[in-house]
Amino acid sequence: MRGDKMPHVPEPVVYFVGAGPGDPELITVKGKNLLKRADVLVFAGSLVNPELVGQSDAPIKLDSWGMQLEDIVTEMERHAKSGKTVVRLHSGDPSLFGAIVEQIAELKNRGIAVKIVPGVSSLFAASAALQIELVLNGITDALVITRPAGKTLAEDHIPELSGLGATMAVFLGTDRFEEVTKKLTCPPDTPAAIVYHASWDDEKLIRGTVANIAEKAREAGIEKTALLIIGKVIDPRNQYRRSHLYS
Repeated sequence: MRGDKMPHVPEPVVYFVGAGPGDPELITVKGKNLLKRADVLVFAGSLVNPELVGQSDAPIKLDSWGMQLEDIVTEMERHAKSGKTVVRLHSGDPSLFGAIVEQIAELKNRGIAVKIVPGVSSLFAASAALQIELVLNGITDALVITRPAGKTLAEDHIPELSGLGATMAVFLGTDRFEEVTKKLTCPPDTPAAIVYHASWDDEKLIRGTVANIAEKAREAGIEKTALLIIGKVIDPRNQYRRSHLYS
């Protein structure tokens, strides 16, 4: 019939949602709502808390651990183009070592839009556990987030970065803490801390210095899923200046 409008067909979209560091309550309200109404939930079973996955009513749940990028994208494409609400659940915040750019590029090449819902990074859960400020007046106004060289990174800049006097957070280096600390150019007595499984029930905190933190981690049996933080903010004592907020 002339003048009739074609029915609106929603644009296929995939939602990338930050799951938070581990505690299932540390997910945003928006992320939780998407988790609840998802038709398809794609998650990395090795990283995301199973309790959070269990809170989703999605009839299709796909563990992407061990899958190839193309296979993951193909699954998301198929379901998104069939009109389903597809949620890609990432641990922490997707913007920090989330490997999302290659997924997004593939999806957009296939005509699928992407929306990102930020999450609470394990870095912020770790600083909360340590009860520290990552930047602190009179100590440092800079934060360096980095990772050591390894299978997927040919060269890192840890020696140069560690000499800046900034707080440094080292991701993806639990199996190489001794190697990392040997590269550091800050003084050996610089405070350091390791947080294992930040915000999980089995969270562990280890405090020390650049000189002994790797040995302490080894003695504690920490071999994976831990974050190394280095800097005077860990033990500022009375060296910091009072914030102007309280002056």
